[in-house]
Amino acid sequence: MTPTSYYEENEEKQVKRASGILLPVSSLPSPYGIGTFSKEAYKFVDFLAAAGQTYWQILPLGPTSYGDSPYQSFSTFAGNPYFIDLDELVKEKVLTKAECKAADCTHHPNYVEYGELYEKRFDLLKKAYKRSHISEDPEFGKFVEANREWLKDYALFMTVKKCFHGASWLEWTDDIRLRWGYSVDYYYSQYPEEIEFYEYLQYKFSQQWKKLKTYANEKGIQIIGDIPIYVAMDSADAWAHPDLFQMDEQRKPKGVAGCPPDAFSDDGQLWGNPLYRWEYHRHQNYDWWVSRMKHCYELYDVVRIDHFRGFDEYYSIPYGDKTAVNGHWEKGPGIELFRTLEQRLGHKEVIAEDLGMMTDTVRQLVKDSGYPNMKVLGFAFDPTGTSEHLPHNYEKNCVCYTGTHDNETLMQMYDGMDKKTLAFTTDYLNNAHSTRDEIKWDFIRLAMLSVADTCIVPMQDYLGLGQEARMNFPSTTGNNWKWRVGKEDLTKQLAKEILHLTKLSCRL
Repeated sequence: MTPTSYYEENEEKQVKRASGILLPVSSLPSPYGIGTFSKEAYKFVDFLAAAGQTYWQILPLGPTSYGDSPYQSFSTFAGNPYFIDLDELVKEKVLTKAECKAADCTHHPNYVEYGELYEKRFDLLKKAYKRSHISEDPEFGKFVEANREWLKDYALFMTVKKCFHGASWLEWTDDIRLRWGYSVDYYYSQYPEEIEFYEYLQYKFSQQWKKLKTYANEKGIQIIGDIPIYVAMDSADAWAHPDLFQMDEQRKPKGVAGCPPDAFSDDGQLWGNPLYRWEYHRHQNYDWWVSRMKHCYELYDVVRIDHFRGFDEYYSIPYGDKTAVNGHWEKGPGIELFRTLEQRLGHKEVIAEDLGMMTDTVRQLVKDSGYPNMKVLGFAFDPTGTSEHLPHNYEKNCVCYTGTHDNETLMQMYDGMDKKTLAFTTDYLNNAHSTRDEIKWDFIRLAMLSVADTCIVPMQDYLGLGQEARMNFPSTTGNNWKWRVGKEDLTKQLAKEILHLTKLSCRL
């Protein structure tokens, strides 16, 4: 995971083969309805260490907005308050065990109920805040000051959003939507407690995450974080810094992000994110991107950048359109952005998510960056045998995944194969006589034994789960991001089996 200059200078050195497991924080076992930075998170780190893994890959950590997607967050800098460990707040004596149990949202141990979580969790956290006397904590003051660049806007954004009953900032009255000075001052003066509450949540999130990450690093586990290329339209980022985005004088977007129509969708994908004013970023020497990535490396050891192709060309859809049909391609910043990041931040580890519609210029951008790109085994088994995701086509400088959060699980994919695809897959794997449990390991072994420097396997694939454990169905809302692993699934036997394969594939 190295930029070109570093990679070429060290070609004679053997890059360490390694592997890891993809499991979102929300998917951890934990009481009260969603995975958190609880003792179960520390146990998962122990599981990773016992299994000989090097990486724990997670999904974006930001506070989720409409649709519960971690890729649509109220802030690209803030953390999700749902991940705060309530039992830690009980130890701090700002909550009681009975209060936490009364707000428990666990109806099924393997699924998150976001609607109920939204209704109950913030009221509980507000109790903790009021009992914390946080303003008397000098460390809290230091945290607020150190993060003032983004925290001040985020806390105000969430406070004003509550005043407007959760409405998008695009629907607020002009005075605060356009951030007129007197209006900003008014909300600061009228709601100091609510603003401090959101600052408190970020303080507790930061405390607990840094403690967990330190524990993981001490166990030899590195964290792969995940960031979307775009910020959400309804975010503190877009509201507080409209100059960064393609907006008119009234702060209305000119164009929004998405993907064009293809074989899978006649209408394309309308994501709705604001598009960057790349010329403005260039004139600012990419200051905002430098701040964003610097913040990421305070949270993670490696960063996977989603939709990497958007830095070469991005798809612009007229704001207000109901589909992506009328969009067009525009040029992105290209390699200049990544050269600037390396100059200003030094060598940092990045994974380029280059899936989707690929062009020669996108391939060249990935090559010029030196970052490892992604190969997904779930895309490999085209009966024609021409897929670039088949392991015999890999180069070392890539990350092989059996699947991602957007794909079917391995077993779901296998169960859905037509006769031609199944015949090709069986022949390629040479597993005609494998049992169902062995088939799972046949796929994973293929990925682990590949030439790819790094191999990441979603937890669902190690467990051999099907459609019931799929994380996300792209372009749908209401039933995604819910799956959770059971603590009884993380057995010593499974860790032992993973360790054996990790040793066999020289990834230990």
